[in-house]
Amino acid sequence: MAPLTGPALIADGKGGFALDEIAVEPPGPGEVRVRVTAAGLCHTDHASLHWPGPLVMGHEGAGIVESTGDDVTGLETGQSVVLNWAIPCGRCFQCTRAQPALCERTHEHDPDALGTSRAHRGGTRWRGTPIERSFHLGTFARYALVRAEAVTPRPAGLAAERACILGCAVMTGIGSVINIAEVQAGDSITVVGCGGVGLNVIQGARLAGAGRIIAIDTRTAPLERARAFGATDVVQAATDDPRHEALVDRIRAMTGGRGVDHAFEATGIAALAFAPLLLARNGGNAIQVSGAHGEVAVPMTDFFWNKRYLTPLYGGCVPARDFPRLFGWVESGAIEIDALITHHYRLDDAATAFDNMLNGRSGKGVFTIP
Repeated sequence: MAPLTGPALIADGKGGFALDEIAVEPPGPGEVRVRVTAAGLCHTDHASLHWPGPLVMGHEGAGIVESTGDDVTGLETGQSVVLNWAIPCGRCFQCTRAQPALCERTHEHDPDALGTSRAHRGGTRWRGTPIERSFHLGTFARYALVRAEAVTPRPAGLAAERACILGCAVMTGIGSVINIAEVQAGDSITVVGCGGVGLNVIQGARLAGAGRIIAIDTRTAPLERARAFGATDVVQAATDDPRHEALVDRIRAMTGGRGVDHAFEATGIAALAFAPLLLARNGGNAIQVSGAHGEVAVPMTDFFWNKRYLTPLYGGCVPARDFPRLFGWVESGAIEIDALITHHYRLDDAATAFDNMLNGRSGKGVFTIP
């Protein structure tokens, strides 16, 4: 087999990006070359513009298996698949303790330990030079060379344009509710931020049978989408309330004066990372879903009393358990995918896609890659 070339979005590490050609080698042992046909866009992709570059962008993707390397089982050429960015090795401390989303080998970016990630050794090249790929995937490209553990077969009837967002936004939001918070029927929840992840927190709460689902955002359009996805109440937060005092008063007034059972943050804004502590009742869960980075100082009393502050990665995803469940929920209509995807783009529309996402005009944007 020969290398295949195709378009890709390349981040320069300085906040910029360009559409250019990359060359992707045939798969080696334990690898799969995927023909990516659809890729979801999220705030992490915007953050990746400032990661060490150059970098093939994108970490939500779906497509078909173009070819497989030696020692790959359960996958065959032409098979419909979805990609998983938190790639389990299956052998490290975390993987053997049912925490594959925390795989030590993947998150240490150790290609020698992994044995199959060849970005450092020429598996993917840009202008003749090896290039890194976002989360070992690089889905904003026609072809991606990935470890077999990153690939999950998907039902042939589930279109790539719908399936691609299952691999991050949907899994993160729903998994944080079902796997991490373990929301029970009748519980109350609130979510701060109603973008792609926040809407899926709402979907997860609906699946769990939550009694009250309160959506919070500063913008009208995301709140309208939140209502459509199952929020029982929407609250438009003020932008001039730095300690969230008015917001806390509002939420407590709605919950008998005590706060909600589970409060989630899904904005990606560091200043809001600890806001769930103020919204959760004593003994409740405060869950920072977005992975917001930065230094934030908060009073220790915000943690009082018996509150649990959690920062789950990827909704505690166990691919073999969670992707079949997601496929089933999509097929049955228990979760909504089509209404999440508000915009479709080509790779050369990336500037518009980022602008729509950052300004709250889109729910989830998806790149279609011909």
